[in-house]
Amino acid sequence: MSERVECGGLRIAKCLFDLVNDEIAPRTSTTAEAFWDALAAIVNDLGAKNRALLDRRDALQAQLDSWHAEHRGQPVDVARYREFLTAIGYLAPEGDAFSVTTDNVDPEIATVAGPQLVVPVDNARYALNAANARWGSLYDALYGTEVIAEDDGAEKGAAYNPRRGAKVFAEAAKLLDIAAPLAGGSHALVREYTLSTSAGAATTLAMRLADGSVTALADPERFAGYRESNGTLTALLLRNHGLHLEIQIDRSDAICKTHPAGVRDVLVESALTTIEDCEDSVAAVDAEDKTRVYRNWLGLMNGTLEATLTKGGREFTRRLNPDRTYNAPGGGTFSVPGRALMLARTVGLHMYTDAVLTAAGAEIPEAFLDTLVVCLAAKHDLKGTGAYRNSRTGSIYIVKPKLHGPEEVAATDELFARVEDALDLARNTVKIGIMDEEPRTTVNLKECIRAACERVIFINTGFLDRTGDEIHSIMEIGPMLPKMEIKNARWMTAYEDWNVDVGLETGLRGKAQIGKGMWAMPDNMRAMVESKIAHPLAGANTAWVPSPTAATLHAMHYHQVDVAARQAELAGREHARLDDILTIATLEGRNLSAGEIQDELDNNAQGILGYVVRWVDQGVGCSKVPDIHDVALMEDRATLRISSQHIANWLRHGLTDAARVRATFEKMAVVVDRQNAGDPNYYDMAPDFDASVAFQAALDLVLEGCERANGYTESVLLQRRREVKAAATPH
Repeated sequence: MSERVECGGLRIAKCLFDLVNDEIAPRTSTTAEAFWDALAAIVNDLGAKNRALLDRRDALQAQLDSWHAEHRGQPVDVARYREFLTAIGYLAPEGDAFSVTTDNVDPEIATVAGPQLVVPVDNARYALNAANARWGSLYDALYGTEVIAEDDGAEKGAAYNPRRGAKVFAEAAKLLDIAAPLAGGSHALVREYTLSTSAGAATTLAMRLADGSVTALADPERFAGYRESNGTLTALLLRNHGLHLEIQIDRSDAICKTHPAGVRDVLVESALTTIEDCEDSVAAVDAEDKTRVYRNWLGLMNGTLEATLTKGGREFTRRLNPDRTYNAPGGGTFSVPGRALMLARTVGLHMYTDAVLTAAGAEIPEAFLDTLVVCLAAKHDLKGTGAYRNSRTGSIYIVKPKLHGPEEVAATDELFARVEDALDLARNTVKIGIMDEEPRTTVNLKECIRAACERVIFINTGFLDRTGDEIHSIMEIGPMLPKMEIKNARWMTAYEDWNVDVGLETGLRGKAQIGKGMWAMPDNMRAMVESKIAHPLAGANTAWVPSPTAATLHAMHYHQVDVAARQAELAGREHARLDDILTIATLEGRNLSAGEIQDELDNNAQGILGYVVRWVDQGVGCSKVPDIHDVALMEDRATLRISSQHIANWLRHGLTDAARVRATFEKMAVVVDRQNAGDPNYYDMAPDFDASVAFQAALDLVLEGCERANGYTESVLLQRRREVKAAATPH
């Protein structure tokens, strides 16, 4: 560990101490001394409560293990199971009806539906890409992906293909017909977009069609603004369901001379929000790593973050995009945000860090440090010290993962209040996004929302973590279904509906996001476009996407679906049933063949190794990891949790044994080594498996999976990554 500085009764890694003192605290009106004193007080006052909440998790898990062991192999009586959960306090009493009272929420969260990006904030390039993904080129997203098929002469190739371009123009026109339909005809028939201005009247938009006729928008209110250059129209801003599209016009553009109306591009308002992640997609194991995380977040909040990269042999520097300015139809000018509204996801209650130690040398809860540093850095945004604004309503948005039930939400609410007091922020400045990814939060979701009803701005389902803890919670009942079959289990469907139903019941509509999970295949955009419309149709006003391109394509769904109207429809449906959520997805006596078991083991082991080897050896917390069929999947610790818990469950119930697991991992390590053969920074795991720290970490996750609290993977990963960092090489 690096040199330490003693301050306020704490022993702080010098790199972190210097970051706060020299870069974050200045210009915030909070002194560095006050910051460290506040952290010490929070650790002293709330540290024991944090530990007690974790002990409560362990105690409940022990009771669950005993009950499920007693009922192993028996059909589960859901009514009796519910009585048991109530008796041990796992199920909290449900209170009266209420509605959240959160205020000062930016419209990107409260009232406008659209995609949400999640990126590791420790990577400056990714963080900037996500922040700048507020606007995306529809032409590029269509032309560069398989959404447009490469048949009928429409191949991509090295040079521009006019036939493919024509198909892009046609698809763009279809979106425009949905978002801003014409009174007559289609945008595909437009030959000229024109403006008309008369004295004392607002500027109006007209379109000349191929047959020479002139038409207008079916709804003139969807014309939001425009830009001109030397009297020539260069851009039209349209608005539908609160989302914007910009038609860019340039008849001199070499490629777009082929467009009949000279439309150079259609820019789509894409990632309305982005979660700059300090948690599952980040490999931050020490003060050095945490300092990089915090410095990047500071740069996003004060507008100074930069990333220099080389593309096509040209070096350039990426920065935050400015806002976009337009002429208003009624006169004057206005701006719309050029960047996604940024939220920070901090770590869970179970994480402790040695970046700061108590006087006695004990690690402190990492969430305490995360929250205080994130909020201090965000004061730069609130005070307007930088070039740009993130929250225009004066709020700080923190997404909280891995919360288990109302008590832990209440403890987080208390932590946020303490931070607000320490940093001289008004009460409820710090908003909370609740990740509904643990069973005890799901079944108590209404009471979780009540516990933070003045600051909640987000609830979101997450299949992977939710399934990982589901398996761990009921580990002793019997062997789980194959992993892909769990997606279709009755509890999973009920869980997704329950999240929306409870969100609407508690008044989140118009105040908060009800979110859905990640599309994990960034190179399979056609399937995403075909299927992910299910999320807004389900009543979700945001859903996660893996890239800026995916955000642009997913944004099309929010023009097709009026989510606010859809939520109003869903508010009247029959509420999802708790008893369905409590059903258990075991094999229930079904016998799998040896081949089926081995295929499942192969799939899980390959995924575990493919992720762990990059995490442990290279410190990469999120990346495109090839699956067993060489399909690239976006993976983070949530992926790892479900796969490792699944094998641990089958090992527990005798569907496999430790020797077979080891043999499977050795076989799959060879596959993963091959898949990474082109990476100069990669260290092979085979054939010296015992010398590979990453291989041993992957085995630990499975062989010790039943003993790891809630099936979390962090303790193994952190220990093994520190081991690698302490050595000259991973081997």
